[in-house]
Amino acid sequence: MQAGLSAVPRPGRQLQRRLKGRVAAAVDAACRLELESPKPGNVSRGRDLPGLSFEAMSRSARAIAPVFARHPRARVGRLVLEAVRATRRSARTNTNLGIVLLLAPLARAAAGAVSRTTGRGAPAGGPISAARLRVLLRQVLARLDRRDASDAYRAIRIARPGGIGRVESQDVRREPTVTLIQAMRLAAGRDAIAAEYATGYMVTFDLGLPTLRRLLRIGVPVEAAIAQTFLAILAARPDTLIRRRHGDDAAHRVTLEAIRCLRAGGVLTPEGRRRIALLDRSLRRHRPRINPGATADLVVASHFVWLIGSTDRNWPALPESIR
Repeated sequence: MQAGLSAVPRPGRQLQRRLKGRVAAAVDAACRLELESPKPGNVSRGRDLPGLSFEAMSRSARAIAPVFARHPRARVGRLVLEAVRATRRSARTNTNLGIVLLLAPLARAAAGAVSRTTGRGAPAGGPISAARLRVLLRQVLARLDRRDASDAYRAIRIARPGGIGRVESQDVRREPTVTLIQAMRLAAGRDAIAAEYATGYMVTFDLGLPTLRRLLRIGVPVEAAIAQTFLAILAARPDTLIRRRHGDDAAHRVTLEAIRCLRAGGVLTPEGRRRIALLDRSLRRHRPRINPGATADLVVASHFVWLIGSTDRNWPALPESIR
Protein backbone atom coordinates (compact mmCIF):
# COMPACT_ATOMS: atom_id res chain seq x y z
CA MET A 1 0.00 0.00 0.00
CA GLN A 2 1.31 3.45 -0.91
CA ALA A 3 2.54 5.73 1.85
CA GLY A 4 0.00 8.25 3.09
CA LEU A 5 -3.01 6.02 2.43
CA SER A 6 -2.31 3.38 5.06
CA ALA A 7 -4.70 5.01 7.53
CA VAL A 8 -7.68 4.23 5.31
CA PRO A 9 -9.81 1.42 6.81
CA ARG A 10 -9.47 -1.79 4.85
CA PRO A 11 -12.67 -2.25 2.81
CA GLY A 12 -14.72 -5.42 2.92
CA ARG A 13 -14.67 -7.99 0.16
CA GLN A 14 -17.81 -6.72 -1.52
CA LEU A 15 -16.46 -3.16 -1.63
CA GLN A 16 -13.13 -4.45 -2.90
CA ARG A 17 -14.90 -6.22 -5.76
CA ARG A 18 -16.82 -3.06 -6.63
CA LEU A 19 -13.62 -1.05 -6.57
CA LYS A 20 -11.73 -3.49 -8.78
CA GLY A 21 -14.61 -3.71 -11.20
CA ARG A 22 -15.13 0.03 -11.44
CA VAL A 23 -11.48 0.95 -12.03
CA ALA A 24 -10.84 -1.89 -14.46
CA ALA A 25 -14.09 -1.22 -16.32
CA ALA A 26 -13.18 2.44 -16.73
CA VAL A 27 -9.76 1.44 -18.08
CA ASP A 28 -11.34 -0.99 -20.52
CA ALA A 29 -14.08 1.37 -21.71
CA ALA A 30 -11.79 4.39 -22.07
CA CYS A 31 -9.31 2.41 -24.18
CA ARG A 32 -11.90 0.66 -26.32
CA LEU A 33 -14.03 3.71 -27.10
CA GLU A 34 -11.03 5.88 -27.92
CA LEU A 35 -9.91 3.19 -30.35
CA GLU A 36 -13.38 2.97 -31.91
CA SER A 37 -13.49 6.74 -32.49
CA PRO A 38 -11.94 7.75 -35.86
CA LYS A 39 -9.37 10.51 -35.32
CA PRO A 40 -7.02 12.03 -37.90
CA GLY A 41 -3.71 10.20 -38.11
CA ASN A 42 -4.66 7.54 -35.57
CA VAL A 43 -5.64 3.88 -35.63
CA SER A 44 -9.34 3.02 -35.54
CA ARG A 45 -11.48 0.20 -36.92
CA GLY A 46 -10.52 -0.38 -40.56
CA ARG A 47 -7.83 2.30 -40.38
CA ASP A 48 -4.50 0.69 -39.50
CA LEU A 49 -1.12 2.38 -39.59
CA PRO A 50 2.17 0.79 -40.71
CA GLY A 51 3.32 -1.45 -37.87
CA LEU A 52 0.30 -0.53 -35.74
CA SER A 53 -3.02 -2.30 -36.30
CA PHE A 54 -6.48 -1.98 -34.82
CA GLU A 55 -6.37 -5.64 -33.80
CA ALA A 56 -3.06 -5.23 -31.94
CA MET A 57 -4.36 -2.21 -30.08
CA SER A 58 -7.61 -4.03 -29.27
CA ARG A 59 -5.66 -6.96 -27.81
CA SER A 60 -3.61 -4.53 -25.76
CA ALA A 61 -6.72 -2.84 -24.37
CA ARG A 62 -8.14 -6.23 -23.39
CA ALA A 63 -4.83 -7.21 -21.78
CA ILE A 64 -4.41 -4.28 -19.41
CA ALA A 65 -7.89 -4.06 -17.86
CA PRO A 66 -7.47 -7.33 -15.87
CA VAL A 67 -4.12 -6.01 -14.58
CA PHE A 68 -5.88 -2.98 -13.14
CA ALA A 69 -8.50 -5.31 -11.66
CA ARG A 70 -5.88 -7.49 -9.96
CA HIS A 71 -3.74 -4.62 -8.64
CA PRO A 72 -6.08 -1.67 -7.88
CA ARG A 73 -4.01 -0.48 -4.93
CA ALA A 74 -0.53 -1.31 -6.22
CA ARG A 75 2.23 1.28 -6.46
CA VAL A 76 2.05 3.30 -9.67
CA GLY A 77 5.34 1.99 -11.00
CA ARG A 78 4.35 -1.63 -10.35
CA LEU A 79 1.02 -1.08 -12.10
CA VAL A 80 2.74 0.44 -15.12
CA LEU A 81 5.24 -2.40 -15.31
CA GLU A 82 2.64 -5.18 -14.99
CA ALA A 83 0.38 -3.54 -17.58
CA VAL A 84 3.23 -3.17 -20.07
CA ARG A 85 4.26 -6.79 -19.51
CA ALA A 86 0.69 -7.88 -20.20
CA THR A 87 0.64 -5.72 -23.32
CA ARG A 88 3.89 -7.21 -24.55
CA ARG A 89 2.39 -10.69 -24.32
CA SER A 90 -0.44 -9.50 -26.58
CA ALA A 91 1.35 -7.27 -29.09
CA ARG A 92 4.89 -7.14 -30.46
CA THR A 93 5.02 -3.37 -30.74
CA ASN A 94 4.37 -0.45 -28.41
CA THR A 95 0.62 0.12 -28.50
CA ASN A 96 -0.27 1.77 -25.21
CA LEU A 97 2.71 2.89 -23.10
CA GLY A 98 1.47 6.48 -22.87
CA ILE A 99 -2.01 5.31 -21.95
CA VAL A 100 -0.71 3.03 -19.20
CA LEU A 101 1.53 5.76 -17.78
CA LEU A 102 -1.43 8.15 -17.64
CA LEU A 103 -3.98 5.69 -16.27
CA ALA A 104 -1.85 4.19 -13.50
CA PRO A 105 -1.86 7.25 -11.18
CA LEU A 106 -5.54 7.90 -11.95
CA ALA A 107 -6.45 4.31 -11.12
CA ARG A 108 -4.40 4.47 -7.91
CA ALA A 109 -6.17 7.70 -6.96
CA ALA A 110 -9.56 6.11 -7.61
CA ALA A 111 -8.56 3.20 -5.37
CA GLY A 112 -7.79 5.73 -2.64
CA ALA A 113 -11.40 6.85 -2.67
CA VAL A 114 -12.50 3.71 -0.82
CA SER A 115 -14.18 4.70 2.45
CA ARG A 116 -13.16 8.32 1.87
CA THR A 117 -16.02 10.61 0.93
CA THR A 118 -16.67 14.32 1.14
CA GLY A 119 -19.57 16.55 0.25
CA ARG A 120 -18.15 16.65 -3.26
CA GLY A 121 -17.46 12.95 -3.43
CA ALA A 122 -19.65 9.90 -3.80
CA PRO A 123 -20.35 6.68 -1.89
CA ALA A 124 -17.33 4.41 -1.68
CA GLY A 125 -17.24 2.00 -4.59
CA GLY A 126 -19.53 4.23 -6.69
CA PRO A 127 -18.98 7.31 -8.87
CA ILE A 128 -16.10 9.55 -7.80
CA SER A 129 -16.32 13.23 -8.63
CA ALA A 130 -13.57 14.78 -10.72
CA ALA A 131 -12.81 17.23 -7.91
CA ARG A 132 -12.34 14.41 -5.40
CA LEU A 133 -10.31 12.33 -7.82
CA ARG A 134 -8.03 15.28 -8.50
CA VAL A 135 -7.34 15.77 -4.80
CA LEU A 136 -6.43 12.10 -4.42
CA LEU A 137 -4.36 12.17 -7.61
CA ARG A 138 -2.20 14.98 -6.25
CA GLN A 139 -1.52 12.85 -3.18
CA VAL A 140 -0.56 9.88 -5.34
CA LEU A 141 1.80 11.97 -7.48
CA ALA A 142 3.42 13.55 -4.43
CA ARG A 143 4.26 10.09 -3.04
CA LEU A 144 5.87 8.62 -6.15
CA ASP A 145 9.32 7.36 -5.22
CA ARG A 146 12.43 5.85 -6.76
CA ARG A 147 10.87 2.40 -6.83
CA ASP A 148 8.12 3.82 -9.01
CA ALA A 149 10.74 5.41 -11.25
CA SER A 150 12.71 2.17 -11.53
CA ASP A 151 9.62 0.13 -12.46
CA ALA A 152 8.39 2.76 -14.92
CA TYR A 153 11.82 2.90 -16.58
CA ARG A 154 11.81 -0.89 -16.91
CA ALA A 155 8.36 -0.69 -18.48
CA ILE A 156 9.54 1.93 -20.98
CA ARG A 157 12.51 -0.25 -21.94
CA ILE A 158 10.17 -3.21 -22.49
CA ALA A 159 7.75 -1.15 -24.58
CA ARG A 160 10.54 0.42 -26.66
CA PRO A 161 8.61 3.52 -27.80
CA GLY A 162 9.77 5.17 -31.01
CA GLY A 163 11.39 8.58 -31.14
CA ILE A 164 12.33 8.61 -27.50
CA GLY A 165 15.91 9.82 -28.07
CA ARG A 166 18.62 10.21 -25.46
CA VAL A 167 18.94 12.78 -22.69
CA GLU A 168 21.81 13.68 -20.39
CA SER A 169 19.89 13.44 -17.12
CA GLN A 170 17.84 10.39 -16.06
CA ASP A 171 17.87 8.66 -19.44
CA VAL A 172 15.49 5.68 -19.39
CA ARG A 173 18.28 3.35 -20.50
CA ARG A 174 19.92 3.76 -17.09
CA GLU A 175 18.65 3.15 -13.58
CA PRO A 176 17.03 6.35 -12.23
CA THR A 177 18.50 8.20 -9.28
CA VAL A 178 15.41 10.36 -8.67
CA THR A 179 11.74 9.75 -7.91
CA LEU A 180 9.25 9.21 -10.71
CA ILE A 181 7.67 12.63 -10.29
CA GLN A 182 11.12 14.25 -10.43
CA ALA A 183 11.93 12.34 -13.60
CA MET A 184 8.63 13.41 -15.15
CA ARG A 185 9.31 17.04 -14.32
CA LEU A 186 12.62 16.79 -16.12
CA ALA A 187 10.86 15.44 -19.22
CA ALA A 188 7.78 17.68 -19.07
CA GLY A 189 9.02 20.11 -21.70
CA ARG A 190 9.32 17.42 -24.36
CA ASP A 191 6.63 14.88 -23.47
CA ALA A 192 2.88 15.39 -22.93
CA ILE A 193 2.53 12.43 -20.56
CA ALA A 194 5.39 13.69 -18.37
CA ALA A 195 3.80 17.15 -18.42
CA GLU A 196 0.58 15.70 -17.01
CA TYR A 197 2.48 14.25 -14.06
CA ALA A 198 4.29 17.56 -13.54
CA THR A 199 1.12 19.68 -13.66
CA GLY A 200 -1.30 17.40 -11.82
CA TYR A 201 -2.98 16.37 -15.10
CA MET A 202 -3.82 19.89 -16.20
CA VAL A 203 -4.82 18.99 -19.76
CA THR A 204 -6.90 16.02 -18.61
CA PHE A 205 -8.91 17.91 -15.99
CA ASP A 206 -8.97 21.44 -17.41
CA LEU A 207 -9.39 20.78 -21.12
CA GLY A 208 -10.13 17.16 -22.03
CA LEU A 209 -12.71 16.39 -19.34
CA PRO A 210 -14.71 19.66 -19.63
CA THR A 211 -14.84 19.32 -23.42
CA LEU A 212 -15.96 15.72 -23.30
CA ARG A 213 -18.49 16.40 -20.55
CA ARG A 214 -20.02 19.36 -22.40
CA LEU A 215 -20.42 17.38 -25.62
CA LEU A 216 -21.98 14.38 -23.90
CA ARG A 217 -24.38 16.59 -21.97
CA ILE A 218 -25.79 18.07 -25.18
CA GLY A 219 -26.32 14.61 -26.63
CA VAL A 220 -23.33 14.18 -28.92
CA PRO A 221 -22.70 10.42 -29.42
CA VAL A 222 -19.76 9.22 -27.39
CA GLU A 223 -17.50 8.34 -30.32
CA ALA A 224 -18.07 11.76 -31.90
CA ALA A 225 -17.49 13.44 -28.53
CA ILE A 226 -14.19 11.62 -28.14
CA ALA A 227 -13.08 12.63 -31.63
CA GLN A 228 -14.05 16.26 -31.00
CA THR A 229 -12.19 16.24 -27.67
CA PHE A 230 -9.14 14.91 -29.52
CA LEU A 231 -9.31 17.89 -31.90
CA ALA A 232 -9.69 20.32 -29.00
CA ILE A 233 -6.57 19.02 -27.27
CA LEU A 234 -4.59 18.89 -30.52
CA ALA A 235 -5.64 22.46 -31.34
CA ALA A 236 -4.55 23.68 -27.90
CA ARG A 237 -0.97 22.40 -28.04
CA PRO A 238 1.33 20.63 -30.51
CA ASP A 239 1.48 16.87 -30.15
CA THR A 240 4.76 15.87 -28.51
CA LEU A 241 5.02 12.55 -30.34
CA ILE A 242 4.91 14.44 -33.64
CA ARG A 243 7.45 16.93 -32.31
CA ARG A 244 9.90 14.18 -31.32
CA ARG A 245 9.58 12.28 -34.59
CA HIS A 246 9.11 15.08 -37.11
CA GLY A 247 10.18 18.33 -35.46
CA ASP A 248 8.55 21.51 -34.19
CA ASP A 249 7.40 22.78 -37.59
CA ALA A 250 5.45 19.61 -38.37
CA ALA A 251 3.85 19.60 -34.93
CA HIS A 252 2.75 23.23 -35.24
CA ARG A 253 1.36 22.66 -38.75
CA VAL A 254 -0.83 19.82 -37.50
CA THR A 255 -2.07 21.96 -34.62
CA LEU A 256 -3.00 24.75 -37.06
CA GLU A 257 -4.95 22.25 -39.14
CA ALA A 258 -6.76 21.03 -36.02
CA ILE A 259 -7.71 24.63 -35.24
CA ARG A 260 -9.14 25.03 -38.75
CA CYS A 261 -11.11 21.79 -38.36
CA LEU A 262 -12.61 23.02 -35.08
CA ARG A 263 -13.47 26.43 -36.50
CA ALA A 264 -15.40 24.61 -39.23
CA GLY A 265 -17.33 22.68 -36.58
CA GLY A 266 -15.16 19.59 -36.29
CA VAL A 267 -17.03 16.28 -36.33
CA LEU A 268 -20.31 18.11 -35.72
CA THR A 269 -20.63 19.71 -39.18
CA PRO A 270 -20.21 18.52 -42.78
CA GLU A 271 -17.50 21.10 -43.47
CA GLY A 272 -15.66 20.17 -40.30
CA ARG A 273 -15.76 16.49 -41.21
CA ARG A 274 -14.49 17.30 -44.71
CA ARG A 275 -11.51 19.14 -43.25
CA ILE A 276 -10.84 16.32 -40.81
CA ALA A 277 -10.80 13.82 -43.69
CA LEU A 278 -8.29 15.99 -45.55
CA LEU A 279 -6.08 16.22 -42.47
CA ASP A 280 -6.31 12.46 -41.94
CA ARG A 281 -5.23 11.73 -45.52
CA SER A 282 -2.35 14.18 -45.23
CA LEU A 283 -1.05 12.57 -42.03
CA ARG A 284 -1.37 9.03 -43.40
CA ARG A 285 0.29 9.82 -46.72
CA HIS A 286 3.29 11.47 -45.13
CA ARG A 287 6.43 9.31 -45.08
CA PRO A 288 7.15 8.49 -42.37
CA ARG A 289 3.55 8.71 -41.22
CA ILE A 290 2.53 11.42 -38.78
CA ASN A 291 0.61 10.15 -35.75
CA PRO A 292 -0.72 12.50 -33.02
CA GLY A 293 -0.43 9.65 -30.55
CA ALA A 294 0.24 11.68 -27.41
CA THR A 295 -3.01 13.57 -27.96
CA ALA A 296 -4.92 10.29 -28.25
CA ASP A 297 -3.42 9.16 -24.93
CA LEU A 298 -4.68 12.34 -23.25
CA VAL A 299 -8.17 11.63 -24.58
CA VAL A 300 -8.12 8.21 -22.92
CA ALA A 301 -7.19 9.79 -19.58
CA SER A 302 -9.97 12.37 -19.92
CA HIS A 303 -12.52 9.68 -20.73
CA PHE A 304 -11.38 7.56 -17.79
CA VAL A 305 -12.01 10.47 -15.41
CA TRP A 306 -15.46 11.03 -16.91
CA LEU A 307 -16.34 7.34 -16.57
CA ILE A 308 -15.15 7.13 -12.96
CA GLY A 309 -17.45 10.04 -12.13
CA SER A 310 -20.47 8.81 -14.08
CA THR A 311 -23.30 6.49 -13.15
CA ASP A 312 -23.07 2.89 -14.29
CA ARG A 313 -25.93 3.27 -16.77
CA ASN A 314 -23.64 5.46 -18.91
CA TRP A 315 -21.12 2.66 -19.33
CA PRO A 316 -20.89 0.34 -22.33
CA ALA A 317 -21.14 -3.44 -21.98
CA LEU A 318 -18.08 -4.84 -20.24
CA PRO A 319 -16.04 -7.98 -20.87
CA GLU A 320 -16.71 -10.96 -18.61
CA SER A 321 -13.10 -10.92 -17.39
CA ILE A 322 -13.60 -7.70 -15.38
CA ARG A 323 -17.27 -7.79 -14.42
